[in-house]
Parts: sequence; C-alpha cells; structure tokens
Amino acid sequence: QVQLQESGGGSVQAGGSLTLSCAASSILSSSVMAWFRQAPGKEREFVALIRWRGRNTLYAASVKGRFAISQDNAVNTVSLLMNSLKPEDTAVYYCARGSHNSTNQQEYIYWGQGTQVTVAS
Repeated sequence: QVQLQESGGGSVQAGGSLTLSCAASSILSSSVMAWFRQAPGKEREFVALIRWRGRNTLYAASVKGRFAISQDNAVNTVSLLMNSLKPEDTAVYYCARGSHNSTNQQEYIYWGQGTQVTVAS
C-alpha cells in the first residue's frame, strides 16, 4: 500500500510563503505527483502536478507564477513552494499519486491525509 504524508502546513499572513512537502513510500518512474486543495464548502480542486520522469509540470491558472512544484528523487518527496499567498489560498492541501498528467482528481489513486493552510488577510 502506497502511503503519502504531507507536512508544512500552517498559518501565514497574506503575501507570505509556505512550503508543503509530501513524502511517499514509493514513487514509480511513470508516476505523476499532484497537489489538490479543498476550501471549506468547496469542491476539491487541482493545484499543480509534476511527472516524475521528465519533471514536466502543470499549474492551475489561479496559482501559476506564485506556486512551484518540485521533486527530490533521492527521498521520494514532492514539494510545493507557495509564494504571495492570498486568503483565497486557504484550504486543506492534499498530495496525490497517479499515472496520468491529469487535473481530474479521479485519475489519482493514492492520497495523503491533507495539511491545513490558512492565509490571514
């Protein structure tokens, strides 16, 4: 069973930065690692993804230019650097592993428990 564990969430003032990390028990070379988020009362939405082989990335329009996803092959970790945070970025952030470059959460098989990010105005 693949396990994903997020860390790095917390509270920050608007304009600040946070880095989330996701440690995976295993990542295949064909894997796609993604971040999704779910704000209170809203559907879970795609944030960013990275293809493990080739390091191709994709971002939601709402975070492009502010967030950066990266990987560390040595320790099977994917990170999300979040800059210029806004109150609307407040959500529970989830790490997920799939095998397709997809923004559809149903394409992802394995999920972490989530980590809370709160951005105060």
